[in-house]
Amino acid sequence: MRVVNIKNEAQREACLARLCAETYGHQAGIAPLVTFAGVLGVLVKQEAARVLALVDDDARPVALALLVLDEAASSMTVLLLAALETDSVVRPAERLIRELAQKAPLRIDAVNAEQEQRFREAGITRWFAGHGNVRIGLGPRHPATGLDDLPRALTFDEASVVQSFKQDRALFDDYKARFVRGLEAFPATL
Repeated sequence: MRVVNIKNEAQREACLARLCAETYGHQAGIAPLVTFAGVLGVLVKQEAARVLALVDDDARPVALALLVLDEAASSMTVLLLAALETDSVVRPAERLIRELAQKAPLRIDAVNAEQEQRFREAGITRWFAGHGNVRIGLGPRHPATGLDDLPRALTFDEASVVQSFKQDRALFDDYKARFVRGLEAFPATL
C-alpha cells in the first residue's frame, strides 16, 4: 500500500472525474461536472489542489481524495473522498485518511456521527463543532489549536462556474468532454 500524488495531467483529470462521479453519484445532475471544472479551472491552476490515490500492492487505485490548501498554506482540507470497489483492501478510504493524517497537516469535515466515528478510527483525533452540525476534525500534524486559528480552505464559486457554463456553451462542452474522457480513461494502475 502506498499513497500516490497524481501529477500527470491526464491521470489527474481521469482520477478527478472518477472521484467526482463516485462522490456525487451517477444521478447527481450537473454537480460532478461543476466540481470537476471548478477544481481544474481554479484550484489546480492556483496549485492549491492535489488529487491523491491509495494504491494496493499491484498499483491499482483503491481510494481517491482531493486535498485543498487553506488560505494560509499551512494545512490541507479533504474536499472529496471516495473508496473504489476492491477486494484487496479493507476500508480503503479510511486507510487513505490514516496515511495522509500521519504525513500532512490534515483537516476533514464530518456531516454526521457515523462519518466522525469512521475518521476517528482513521486517526483524526481532535474534533470541533462547526456551523450547521458539521464536525471539524484535525489530524495530529495540523497546527491549529482551535476554531479561532483555523484558516479557511481555498475554494471556488460553484454559482460562477454554472453561470460560465450558461454563458459559454463551448466551455461547457469542453469540460463535459474532458469529464467523460476522464471517466473512460481511468487508469487501472498508478
